[in-house]
Amino acid sequence: MNDRAVSLLEQYEIEVRRTWKGRGAILCESDRGLLIIKEYGGPAEKIRFQEYLLNHIRKSGIVHAETLLRTKEDELIVRDQDRTAYIVKTYFEGRECDHRDAQECRQAVETLARLHGVCDFSGSDILREQPVFRVEKEYEKHNRELKKVRKFLKEKSQKTDFEIYLMKHYDYFLDIALQITGELGYYAYGEDSSEPSVICHGDYQYHNIIQTEKGSVLINFEKCIRDYPVRDLYLFMRKLLEKSNWSQALGDLLLTGYNEVKPLSDRDYRQLYVRFAYPEKFWKIVNFYYNNGKAWIPGRNMEKIEKLFAQEGEKQLFLKSVFPSCGV
Repeated sequence: MNDRAVSLLEQYEIEVRRTWKGRGAILCESDRGLLIIKEYGGPAEKIRFQEYLLNHIRKSGIVHAETLLRTKEDELIVRDQDRTAYIVKTYFEGRECDHRDAQECRQAVETLARLHGVCDFSGSDILREQPVFRVEKEYEKHNRELKKVRKFLKEKSQKTDFEIYLMKHYDYFLDIALQITGELGYYAYGEDSSEPSVICHGDYQYHNIIQTEKGSVLINFEKCIRDYPVRDLYLFMRKLLEKSNWSQALGDLLLTGYNEVKPLSDRDYRQLYVRFAYPEKFWKIVNFYYNNGKAWIPGRNMEKIEKLFAQEGEKQLFLKSVFPSCGV
C-alpha cells in the first residue's frame, strides 16, 4: 500500500498519534482508538449500505462490529492523487478466532446466529434496494467454466503430471456439480419460493472474527449481501471442516451452537446440504489453474488437489451423517 495514503487521514476529524503498516492496509493509533485505512474497490452505493448495516448492528447492542468513519466533508470514500479509493474503519486489539479451538468456533457460530437475527430486515423497504444473490446462477457459471477447462485439457496434447492427475478425477466432480445444480431449485427451496430477508456478512471466516478483552468483534463487511443465512454458516463451517478432515463431531457441534440461538428450518438444512455437496473446492482449484498461467503449475496446486481427492471419502461420510434426511 502506498505510504501516501497516510496523508489521507488529514481529511478526518481525528488526532493521529502514529501509523504503521499492517497486512494490506495501514493501521493508525488516534484519539478515537485504533483505526485502519485500506483500499476500497467497490461501488459508492455498496459502502453507503455497509455503513447503514453497521450502524444498525451497533444500535442493536447484540453483536459488536467495526464502524466506518466519515471525513470532515461527510464522505465515506477518500482518494489519493492517483484516484485510488480508500476507506477508514475502527480496528481492534486482539487476535483472530482460533480455528483449532472447537469451543471458540462454536461461540463464533452462536455470534453468527445473533448477527443473522439482527440483520433480518423482513418487511423493511431497505430490502428493495438490495439485489438477491442466486446460488443456482453462480453454480451454473461455475459449471460452464468447468466444461470449458475439461475441453481444453482433453485437446491438450502434452499434459503435466498435475493435468493428468486432474483429468483422472475430473468427470467425477463435474458430474456431482451438474447433478446438484440441476436439482437445486426444487430440492433446496421446495414449495417455499420466498426471497431471503437477511443481509449476510458475506465473508464470515475466522480471520474476520477478532477476540478482544470485551468479547468478539466482527470486521470486514465489504462483501455483505442479501442471501439466505446458510451462506455465512456454510463458509465458516467449510473452512474449518477442510482443516479437520471433515470431522462429523465438529460439524454437529457447530450446527448445535447455531441452532440453540437461531433454529435452522428444514429448508435451511436442505440449502446447507446443497452448498456442501457442490464441489466448490474443486472448481476453485481448476479456476486458479486455468486463469493463472497454465505453462507453470505451482507445486501447491498439486498438494491442494491431492488433499481434495484424499478427503472426498470423509466429506461424503460427513454429508450422510450430518444431513441424513438430505441427498439429491
